[in-house]
Amino acid sequence: MDLKWYCLRTQTKREKLAAAKLRVIEGVEVFCPILRYRKSTRRGKIWWEEALFPGYVLCRFDLDQHMRYVDFSQGVRGLIKFGNSVPHMPNWFMDMLIKDWNSQADTEVLTLKPQIELGDEVELATGPLQGMKGVIVDIRPGAERIKVLLEFLGQEQAVDCDLFDILLPRKPLPEM
Repeated sequence: MDLKWYCLRTQTKREKLAAAKLRVIEGVEVFCPILRYRKSTRRGKIWWEEALFPGYVLCRFDLDQHMRYVDFSQGVRGLIKFGNSVPHMPNWFMDMLIKDWNSQADTEVLTLKPQIELGDEVELATGPLQGMKGVIVDIRPGAERIKVLLEFLGQEQAVDCDLFDILLPRKPLPEM
């Protein structure tokens, strides 16, 4: 068998469905990383999940043997093709990608948590003080609350905020 990694286009917001259906096919390996994070909505704060590669799933299979099963699997729009050519991804690239992902997450779902520290300057994103900037002076991760020191009416005031009601500071990416 000639197992190679291919990129499949999925139906909109159906990456998880397509991955689940593809996993049932014997001889097909699937990589569909999912990001999970808290998001503020009108209904309140909810957990939100979305694919790391929206609209795509990565699969490893023998093209000659499994193409028809994979191409017509539920949730799949089809293989990525250039004319009649079906490109594959190098094994070294996929090994590196999967290894890096697995070092961050135990499963295909990675839960993202805000990275904040005492002294970070943040901006309030909601509420009557929206747009005001302040400095984080206390963090209570269990309650998902922080205390921000704001200058208000000529005085500094410590204000309790929800962790998801602030715009997080931009931090430089670590050197590789």
